[in-house]
Amino acid sequence: NGCICCTVRQDLIVVLKRISERVSSGKLNIDAVVIETTGMADPAPVAQTFFIDESVQECFRLDGIVTLVDAKHIERHLDAVKPEGVVNEAVAQVAFADRLLLNKTDLVTEADLARIEARLRGINAFAPIRRCSRGDVSVDSVLNIHGFDLQRALQTNPQLLNPENAPTQHDKTVTSVSLDQGAPRHMRTVQKGDLDFELATDFLEYIAESQGEDIYRMKGVLAVAHSQQKQRV
Repeated sequence: NGCICCTVRQDLIVVLKRISERVSSGKLNIDAVVIETTGMADPAPVAQTFFIDESVQECFRLDGIVTLVDAKHIERHLDAVKPEGVVNEAVAQVAFADRLLLNKTDLVTEADLARIEARLRGINAFAPIRRCSRGDVSVDSVLNIHGFDLQRALQTNPQLLNPENAPTQHDKTVTSVSLDQGAPRHMRTVQKGDLDFELATDFLEYIAESQGEDIYRMKGVLAVAHSQQKQRV
């Protein structure tokens, strides 16, 4: 459970092998395994897992790579200037996709969408582009699509099958912040106690409006005063 990073894939191999063993023994029956990468992941190293590990290759077929594109902010990320040797994750994710879901179409104009689609096709001329809002797409448009083509992938990344290839270098200016009430006192960055729901909502809305373009992901479980259940962000 959780996202897969492109530089730490051994856990993925272990999990896939466990699934394979359970399927072979008849203890588990599945139609597919859906893998979600982190928002910062280069998809090529994750795809490589299905071709350099023989036991994984025997049991699993890479069906396709689906990239969700944020229509509101994608151009800013495509235009980002990275240091030498550092991957532009947005470009890599678009280039390696077998399907592109252009999301948040309700937040931009038709002219914006036409311009963005042209840019996406300039990076990846093969992947079909499907417009959507709030990620609302049919299951058959993202599963069992038979979209992955190894030869085309090798054109995008000639080192795809090279296990000795240098690991992906990410932009070190991208960092994370964790607020955990359960952490030891000397490591805790927040006070213990339940949250006021209205104040918490106002704060989250302020962060999203003022710094939304600089936030890749924000998620958590909140302890809200007088609430019978945990609130999730």
